[in-house]
Amino acid sequence: MSSVLRLVAVAFLLASCGGGRDHAPPRNLDDACALATERPAYFRAMRDSERRWNVPVPVQMAIIHAESRFDGDARTPHRYALGVIPMGRQSSAFGYSQALDGTWEDYQTQTRNRHARRDDIEDATDFIGWYASEAYARNGIHPTDARNLYLSYHEGHAGYARGSHNSQRWLTDLADRVAQRAAMYDSQLRACNRR
Repeated sequence: MSSVLRLVAVAFLLASCGGGRDHAPPRNLDDACALATERPAYFRAMRDSERRWNVPVPVQMAIIHAESRFDGDARTPHRYALGVIPMGRQSSAFGYSQALDGTWEDYQTQTRNRHARRDDIEDATDFIGWYASEAYARNGIHPTDARNLYLSYHEGHAGYARGSHNSQRWLTDLADRVAQRAAMYDSQLRACNRR
């Protein structure tokens, strides 16, 4: 084998081992300042989304925490028939924002961002901002209202308007935790002068 061919083979092998994006979650998800320090690109993306859509960084962080725990490759679990036969995933939710295929396509079309990816933090935070803007236009949910924004995010605009969340105690409890986390992140970011 020629030395050039060997070099190309070695380069290909190395690229396939570690050439992808790092979608692993940050180490400390309970400290907004540590998260912003460890992943400055995440914080920049959230600030950009806040400037464009007026959704505060702490609200974005709390939603991403609830949806994917900041895992860019997050997916819903597989479904199984008879407990062993794989039947696909529970939904098409994927990435940081856990956006469903149809909602993501709406976002891509309306923002003219056809190349947006759910496993890209910039696109995911922009999606959350866009969704919050839609929630305000359709249901009057203010972008700072983490609880109701999360309920709309989970149930969809029409589901939220119908009040489908009212019969799901686990979901309203989760939305309360999202609001608490957003408040915690806000306090932390203020303490480290990032708000």
